Amino acid sequence: MLEVSRSGYYKWYQEKENENAYQKRRKALLARIIWIFFDVKQRYGSPKITKLLRKEGWNVSERLVGKLMGENNLRACVSKKFRVNTTDSNHSNPIAPNVLNQQFETTAPNKVWVTDITYVPCREGRMYLASVMDLYTRKIVGWKLGDRMTTDLVLAALDQAYNAHKPSDGLLHHSDRGSQYTSEEYRARLQQYKMKASMSRKGNCYDNACIESFHSVLKKEFIYCTRFKSKAQAQQEMFEYIEFFYNRKRIHGSLGYVSPEQFEEMYYKKIV
Repeated sequence: MLEVSRSGYYKWYQEKENENAYQKRRKALLARIIWIFFDVKQRYGSPKITKLLRKEGWNVSERLVGKLMGENNLRACVSKKFRVNTTDSNHSNPIAPNVLNQQFETTAPNKVWVTDITYVPCREGRMYLASVMDLYTRKIVGWKLGDRMTTDLVLAALDQAYNAHKPSDGLLHHSDRGSQYTSEEYRARLQQYKMKASMSRKGNCYDNACIESFHSVLKKEFIYCTRFKSKAQAQQEMFEYIEFFYNRKRIHGSLGYVSPEQFEEMYYKKIV
C-alpha cells in the first residue's frame, strides 16, 4: 500500500533507532559534563573533564567534550594576569646555596618542601598567603593567610606543615631569597626542625617553579575569580579551596590525573 519494500522499511527503522540511541547518549554525556563542570566550580576545561569522564567509563574524545562545552557556553574561569612583587631581596642576610637546582623529581613525601608568598586582594585591605608544598605529592602541607608579609607569616606556615607531618631530619627546604626566609628567626626554625636550606638564584623564578605554578593556578582558578568583601570571607574560602578542593579533589596532570591526597595514599599503599 505504501510502496515500500520490507528491507527498505527495516533499514529506515534501524537507522532511526541508531539515531535515537546516539541522541540519548549525547544528552546523557552533556548532562554529565555539566554536572562535573559545576561540581568543580567551573575550574576545569575540556582536557580535565575528558580525563574524569574516561575514568567513569565514557569512551569520549577531548574534541567532542570541547565541542559540547562550547555549544553550551561552558567555559572554565580564566582571569587576566596580575602580579605584585612579594620578594624583598634587598638585604644583607645570609643566602643559602641553590641545593635544589631545579631538580623537581623526588622519591617520597616529606623529602623536599618548597615555599613562597603571594598577594591576595580584598576590599578590607590587601592580604598575603604563605604556602608550603610537598614536592613529591604537590600537596599544600602548610599555609597561612595574613595582613602583612612578615617573617611571622612564613613561620606560621612552616610550623603548621611541620606539626602536621613531622618530617624526618634532613628535609630540603627551598625558597626564594626574600628577607622573610633569610631572617635570623626563620633560619633558627629550620635548624630547630633539622631542615636543610636551599634558595633560588637571584631573579630566577624557574628555580621555584612548582610553588610558583601553584600560586598561578590559585590566582587563575580562585583568587581573581572571587571578590573578597571581607578578610573573614577570604580566610574561609581560602581554607575551602586549599584543604577541600586543591589537596583532596583537584586532579593534576603531573600526578597521573589524581589529587595530591590520592597520590600520597597511593604511595603509602605501595610501601606497605
